[in-house]
Amino acid sequence: MPTFGGIREDILQFILDVSTNVAAPKGQFFFRQDDAANAMFVLEQGKVAILKAWNGHEYLLHELKAGDCFGEMALIDLLPRSASVLAVEDSVAIKISSATLSQVYEKDLEQLAMIYMNLGREVSRRLRETDELLFQARIEAIPSGSDYTFKVV
Repeated sequence: MPTFGGIREDILQFILDVSTNVAAPKGQFFFRQDDAANAMFVLEQGKVAILKAWNGHEYLLHELKAGDCFGEMALIDLLPRSASVLAVEDSVAIKISSATLSQVYEKDLEQLAMIYMNLGREVSRRLRETDELLFQARIEAIPSGSDYTFKVV
């Protein structure tokens, strides 16, 4: 799992020991868009849908499976949830709170730095994918025959 790549086994075991497991039966939300946020989740089993609410409707952004993580932006930006996460199958996830990561700080600052660097890489990877999808959607929306290319003067 990219978020914990390069993390020592003793630190991983510590995180597992102090984290909690959260079960969400099919049809239950792990969290909703705009909820307060202070933890990320690692999906151990099941499948979830990432949903974005807009104009009274829920739109599917992505589906995740066992081994994927979600909610990691909360550990970086400390803002409310930007989307909802719904269990589409009975699911279990490890909840890793910011308090847990504070304890990692006390144990090994370098390992905490590696975790945050990995989180930054994961968020950056997802942003690149989203940028590409946005770019493709904008290009496809340009009327046929129009020229919207940038010209250096």
